[in-house]
Amino acid sequence: MSFVKRCPECGSVDLTYDSQKGEIICNECGLIVEEKMVDTGQDAGGQFDKSEKKGRGGAPISMQKFDKGLTTNVGEVSDIYKLEAGQTRKFLRLKKWQERVSTSIERNLRLAMAELRRVASFLTLPSVVRDEASRVYNYVLQRGLVRGRSMESVIAACIYAACRSYNIPRTLDEISEASDVERKEIGRTYRFIVRKLKIKVKPSSPKDYISRFSSILHLSPKTQNQALKILKKAEVSELTSGRGPAGIAAAALYVAALINDEKKTQREVADVAGITEVTIRNRYKELTEKLGFEDRLSTKLNNIEKQKAKKREE
Repeated sequence: MSFVKRCPECGSVDLTYDSQKGEIICNECGLIVEEKMVDTGQDAGGQFDKSEKKGRGGAPISMQKFDKGLTTNVGEVSDIYKLEAGQTRKFLRLKKWQERVSTSIERNLRLAMAELRRVASFLTLPSVVRDEASRVYNYVLQRGLVRGRSMESVIAACIYAACRSYNIPRTLDEISEASDVERKEIGRTYRFIVRKLKIKVKPSSPKDYISRFSSILHLSPKTQNQALKILKKAEVSELTSGRGPAGIAAAALYVAALINDEKKTQREVADVAGITEVTIRNRYKELTEKLGFEDRLSTKLNNIEKQKAKKREE
């Protein structure tokens, strides 16, 4: 391929075009006769080094944004007011029309995704769970299942469904506290969504809560393993069926802490698990009676009470 007939240096017509460099070279004297503009971007030729950053990739598509990160906004009002007077009126008018032409679903998603990010941040949920919750909410919104229910309750229910799907131990009480929605309302909406979308969710296991509760209570790995062994025995004895997983997990940790002489009160364990002391006592009584820990733990509890009495006397 040649763009000139002769080399201006030697007059040769034996010219070669280098497509990679965009140069026309004389094969006789080696003179670069002409240079052409060549697109040297990373997508040129369809090949690029995977180890290098894709400069033209842009921001990744995210389900956590109402527009998946693809929409271009006119600008923020604070930035628009920095322009000249004529330009300010023009861009304010454009921004107003951009909001007017957006659909009701887009407006709903804009508010819902902001609420979802707030609640997920409060619960310190991983990004994969946030994406799953966003995907579930999109399905619910597209099918018109949001009507008659508050946006906050639907968002909370979607987050709970995503946590259950990925075995992330979060109780309804925790999500209720983060979203300011009643526990019963979240549970009711969650059951409705699961039934309508036919989501298959495994029942939560008490084992899922052990590592998290023990970390918050600063219990040793030995106590954590002891609690898992207690739960395994409880499953064999059918003590876990029909009972809240958080309550069973908290009681198992309380029993394991007593066995390993790690002093934790029922109030401390109950606060971490989001349950009442009465629940801890009931589950504790069931575990100790059925699994044969009653005599062993009663002696330890008596010693603890004696130590407390001595401290009071001193």
